[in-house]
Amino acid sequence: MAKITFSKETYREWYEQMFLIRRFEEKSAQLYGQQKIRGFCHLYIGQEAVIAGTMSAITKDDSLITAYRDHGHALAVGIHPNEVMAELYGKATGCTKGKGGSMHMFSKEHRFYGGHGIVGGQIPLGAGIALAEQYNGTSNICVCFMGDGAVRQGALHETFNMAMLWKLPVVFVIENNEYAMGTSVKRTTNVLDLYKIGLSYDMPSFQVDGMRCETVHEAMADAADRARKGEGPTLLEIKTYRYRGHSMSDPAKYRTKEEVENYKIKDPVDVTRQTIIDNKWMTESEVEALEERIETIVNESVEFAENSPYPDPSELYTDVYVEDYPFIIE
Repeated sequence: MAKITFSKETYREWYEQMFLIRRFEEKSAQLYGQQKIRGFCHLYIGQEAVIAGTMSAITKDDSLITAYRDHGHALAVGIHPNEVMAELYGKATGCTKGKGGSMHMFSKEHRFYGGHGIVGGQIPLGAGIALAEQYNGTSNICVCFMGDGAVRQGALHETFNMAMLWKLPVVFVIENNEYAMGTSVKRTTNVLDLYKIGLSYDMPSFQVDGMRCETVHEAMADAADRARKGEGPTLLEIKTYRYRGHSMSDPAKYRTKEEVENYKIKDPVDVTRQTIIDNKWMTESEVEALEERIETIVNESVEFAENSPYPDPSELYTDVYVEDYPFIIE
């Protein structure tokens, strides 16, 4: 795996992105408690280094698809916080017109294809997006994220088989935060190192420290390079941790306080901030100014969502079917 020297600009980008996700998710939790946000709501707090390290290793022409813990991914690909917050509110100005909510964020413009509520449902779709890129002769790849619980789905094995057979340009990422809802990985499988699942398909498969942007970037850069060369998919098991419950309705009593605190020592947001300060890439006051700016952006997203209209009832019937299908079958 290639070792890369990262610039101070990259560290600043990582920190800015992760701090935005952290503050946005904390605000979402607060608003959920006030019943401003309804339904299911899965927070990304603790896992920010996974998406930050991914985004610095790929291009804006590459596609992303993920499961329902998708707020962080949506923000990272460039969807404006106003649109993400409005979607959480179910407002018409949301990135999915207020009809998707927390679990179904989409943006064709940013090549972000969800946000999927069906466990593992995005896995074959990720391969399908990669197949389209291969068919069209592009050099683009698809990064397909899933949780450790989704690994139990049969669709994963069917997809892995086809992806390797056709050498699709896709990077499969298991965001292993150690718990599928409230059930630990240790209680669901005899194979605790989940990356080994890919080895049975001769798929290059690696385990990655997901609490550090550096290690995520390095692994993703290598995997993306293989995919662009036509060498097919890679499986990355990125070991991470969520500091909150599975969803806002989960008190997470199945974990000890000691376990959570041990992971908080490696908090990617705090560690990256300290790295920037220690290397004198930014002063403390400059970091604080950046943080204040981001907090303002998050607060403005709430104001935007509060003042946005709900979708018109007629919207119930739009975006259900594709109109004017471009192909004629004779």
